[in-house]
Amino acid sequence: MEIAAKPEKHTSRVPFKTVLASIFGLWATYFVIVTLRAELLDMDFADQIIWLRVLSVSVGILITMGLWIVLRPFDGKPLWVKIAAALLLAMPAALLCAQANTVIFADMQNALNDKVLQEFAEARGLDADSGREALLTDLSELVTIGTYQQLIEIAFSRYFLLLAWCALYLALLTGEKARDAERREQQFRNAAKAAELRSLRYQVNPHFLFNTLNSLSALVLTGKTEAAERMIQTISTFYRRSLADDTTSDVTLREEIHLQKLYLEIEAVRFPLRLRTHYDIPADLENALIPGMILQPLIENSVKHAVAPSSGQVTITLAAREEYDRLVVTISDDGQSAEDRDDTRPGFGIGLTNVRQRLEARFGNEATVVSGQVPGGYATHLRMPLKRIKERVAA
Repeated sequence: MEIAAKPEKHTSRVPFKTVLASIFGLWATYFVIVTLRAELLDMDFADQIIWLRVLSVSVGILITMGLWIVLRPFDGKPLWVKIAAALLLAMPAALLCAQANTVIFADMQNALNDKVLQEFAEARGLDADSGREALLTDLSELVTIGTYQQLIEIAFSRYFLLLAWCALYLALLTGEKARDAERREQQFRNAAKAAELRSLRYQVNPHFLFNTLNSLSALVLTGKTEAAERMIQTISTFYRRSLADDTTSDVTLREEIHLQKLYLEIEAVRFPLRLRTHYDIPADLENALIPGMILQPLIENSVKHAVAPSSGQVTITLAAREEYDRLVVTISDDGQSAEDRDDTRPGFGIGLTNVRQRLEARFGNEATVVSGQVPGGYATHLRMPLKRIKERVAA
């Protein structure tokens, strides 16, 4: 019996480039501030110190990168664990920085100490050799204590500097987690949206097939074999084209109109004398994108509620226009079948309900459907954002 492996828990990571930039940014800021302080205080050996400071900062960058390496395994841990790790691991890193700083500036510090002692001996009027030797003997313990205190002071300053970087790193990590959560949420929303679009699209295909099979059955029963054969060929072409597309993708208005022409050709076999069609599609809108099969329920309703019950000719018109950067598609007919043409009432299929739901799932509040009686017939207007085929990849 096989046991399914548990999915690995995703751990958010701060990109290496961002980590590197934060480390360089921290130490560059420190370098600028300390250098500016030295200039303002007019310290001795300024030209020599600046190059030693560059070396000290470079070592600090390497040590901070090492601190990041040992902190990285804690990225997936709770916040309090990450804070505790930062507080503890920053200590040895600060001591390393302080020790490296002491070693780098050792010669310079000795030169400064010698200068101070020389000035002190001259101020006391002591002999350059014996006075200096006696003074060094008396002050050796103080110098040792001062050096130790200086090391501790540097270690503490580096500790707080590294803690500042740790706080920045944790902030970056928190931001990365928030972005990951947002991306996952968007993926879930896209998956749910795609599932909804598939479900609504799949409602259309069986509904259309049911109607066309009924029409085909009527032709066979009435002995119209040639018309039935022609209808079968058209149905085959229709389904081959309609099923080739992704159920959640958009198609060009040209492709959608072509599909509906096939469907109306199928219905024209049933109603050769009553069904007429008219297309008013501007050439510059043929590459506009529209949800596939979105017009199918509307045209079926026109056939069912206008053409079928009519004794005279009925014209179904498919028109499109651009209106304030929006695509407006209109399906209308001049049938006078019944006073009540509400296609969403029970017993009349999915109709407008499906169309509204699909447009809402695809465009949200940016799309609208307006349907109702107009002088001389019935019309449905679909308004949606105008997107052309060149924008398909970006969309």
